[in-house]
Amino acid sequence: MTFAPPRTAVLALGTFAVGTSGYVVAGLLPALTGELGVSETAAAQLVTAFAIAYAVGSPLFAAVTGRWERRTLLVTALVVTAIGNALAALAPGYVTLLLARVVTAIGAAVFTPAASAVAAELTSPERRGRAVALVFGGLTVATILGVPLGSVLSQSVGYQAVFALVAAFSLLGAFAVRMVLPAVPAPPPVRLAERFTVARDPRVLAMLAATVLGCLAAFSVYTFISPVLSATAGVHGTTVSLLLFVYGAGGALGNVLGGRAADKWGAKGPLLVVFGGITVVLALLPLVATTVAGAAVGLFLWGLATWSVNPPIQHRLIELSSQNAGLLLSLNASAIYLGVGLSGLVGGAVLSGGGPLLLPEIAAVLTALGAAVVVAGWRSRVKQPALAE
Repeated sequence: MTFAPPRTAVLALGTFAVGTSGYVVAGLLPALTGELGVSETAAAQLVTAFAIAYAVGSPLFAAVTGRWERRTLLVTALVVTAIGNALAALAPGYVTLLLARVVTAIGAAVFTPAASAVAAELTSPERRGRAVALVFGGLTVATILGVPLGSVLSQSVGYQAVFALVAAFSLLGAFAVRMVLPAVPAPPPVRLAERFTVARDPRVLAMLAATVLGCLAAFSVYTFISPVLSATAGVHGTTVSLLLFVYGAGGALGNVLGGRAADKWGAKGPLLVVFGGITVVLALLPLVATTVAGAAVGLFLWGLATWSVNPPIQHRLIELSSQNAGLLLSLNASAIYLGVGLSGLVGGAVLSGGGPLLLPEIAAVLTALGAAVVVAGWRSRVKQPALAE
């Protein structure tokens, strides 16, 4: 099939909706703590609940819906995401909000890997990295626009209205996918057992582990960015929201560059460069972000490096077995949100025990480990039959 930007663009619109659904809590943290009367650590568990439900649900629901026509699957997933956000808007308290986040995660867990696989199918191999990067770019735009706008709006209209707007946008995404995307046949059926069998390949394990470590590092800091910036630059409220825009702008550029770099040089070199870059930026963030200007530079570079990671990882997974692309990308999606989910626990523990300035330093150690995992994965020569072309 030929590369079709409008079709890929509507998939990116959908990932923007589910990405905002997943990440918006970081921008709503002050509003949630104030309106719900809970601590920052407890509010961050709304991220953890979403992420763990996503990580567990992605391979499970991919197996259950394996024979669904892809357009129908994508539309249904966005509708479920909309329902979850609507329930969050109506939730009367913390526990019901937690449950609503789980419903939202189910829709997101189905949509993101399926959208990436469809994008890969709708384009030629030499442009696959850019196509996947464009779809994944919807998640990047969620950090540029969705999270900061949610933060700004929550200060005036409350977090419930923000969830209601995300629900409406999810429905808009479902409509756009239904109208623009052609019918896409389901891939060959893959049993649930096979979905875990492919993860025995050490090269796949290395990419999944690198994804977990990268996301754990990123979101341990990003989820608690308000207390981090308060401690370093002494900023709050609208200034934090503006700095989140700067981070997202860097992320958007990084996502594009990551896809292009993977197409041009393969995955290994770009991955080592960006993991090294993230490690340096995070280690220096407490020293750089002592003023608003310094924080803007630090967050831009951090976003640039962080969001350059996933396109080459997905490129590598597809390279290992294009016929299992949907399967491998669903496992990678689980790895992403496993890292995000653990970040709420790890970040909360570090925040409580060592304070916000320790968060970037711990994250830098995690990304250094990610680089080591990438190197170890490339040295492996074992190839499992499940991944044979």
